[in-house]
Amino acid sequence: MALVYSTETGRMCPDCRKPLTDCACKAAAKTKPAGDGNVRVSRESKGRGGKTVTLVRGLPLDADALAALGKQLRSACGSGGTVKDGVLEIQGDHCERVMAELLKHGYKPKRVGG
Repeated sequence: MALVYSTETGRMCPDCRKPLTDCACKAAAKTKPAGDGNVRVSRESKGRGGKTVTLVRGLPLDADALAALGKQLRSACGSGGTVKDGVLEIQGDHCERVMAELLKHGYKPKRVGG
């Protein structure tokens, strides 16, 4: 059973078992990019009420850089979107336009799916 609280230091990290103020594993997880480097662009409409979205997965960026790139892609497509769990979602079917913009930014995107 892991120690979760100490009266001397307060809450403890469940991974490294150090006080949260001294924990290094959370900071290391934030600096590591979420993507695997294989940029994949796909189109999806399942579970979205028939609405089509363009998904970009595998970008090796941190959260702030991913949000900035998402904003640039959304403005290039003229539509809305969001970033969820390291995946860029752009409303509408914009796969070709997104792939062209990613090429301009130096990525090598691959089209995935139908």
